[in-house]
Amino acid sequence: MKKSQIAAQLYSFRDFIKTPEGVKDTFRILHEMGYEAVQLSSSLAEMPEEKLADLLAEYSLSPCSAHENGADIINKTEKVIEKLKKLHCSHLAYPGPHVNVTGEGEARAFARLLDEKAGEFASAGITLAYHNHHVEFKRFGSRTLLELIYENAPGLEGELDTHWIQRGGGDPVKWIRMLAGRMQVLHVKDYGVDSADRSSLWNGKPVMMPVGYGNLDWRGIFGTADAAGVKWYVVEHDADVDDPFESFRKSLKFITDNFAEQTGGKSC
Repeated sequence: MKKSQIAAQLYSFRDFIKTPEGVKDTFRILHEMGYEAVQLSSSLAEMPEEKLADLLAEYSLSPCSAHENGADIINKTEKVIEKLKKLHCSHLAYPGPHVNVTGEGEARAFARLLDEKAGEFASAGITLAYHNHHVEFKRFGSRTLLELIYENAPGLEGELDTHWIQRGGGDPVKWIRMLAGRMQVLHVKDYGVDSADRSSLWNGKPVMMPVGYGNLDWRGIFGTADAAGVKWYVVEHDADVDDPFESFRKSLKFITDNFAEQTGGKSC
């Protein structure tokens, strides 16, 4: 990968981007760290898209992708399309189930709905992908929800999340390989076992960690992702963290020191 392909997921900074001034400060810090791209979030402070676009340009941050509210993606499709076009963003991820899926039939119907929406977004020049958590590894018969989604929504791309795949009992490398050619954006955050309560080793629990500071096989993950055609590596640390800025510094340094070329670039 190239360093310019590493992006920051803005949802991780949701406590810092509640005002336009906070957005500006966050963009400045990310730019100074060395990030060249961001994934937009519905947690961003309300402001005209033109102002947000100006702030992105001011700090040389490419909007490589976006997350919008799942219900809005389904029910306010044209509004979301209009917003993304103003921001010159051509990739969107559905962030996780906004409805309760209770069985295999509902899972297939849910997937068909996502596939229909993927077609609508594609007609507007926008790729729709699916972002998973651990809940999609719930089984309905012999298949997980995530398998049923991808099998029944051929027009839907993937946006796998390495931590959540591991927490759901999946293998990140295997899943990346399964979606080869069908995934432009990969969420990268590490998986570890830790606890703020040090009174007993048994108090440890699964936690999110900066990339390179947990237990995931990053050589296997990045090597497989490069071969699978991933264009953007989106760093995320959206829980289990006191200072997301410090976590994002650590992740960027680990990736650039060990895996990233230092020259070249990608366009959104």
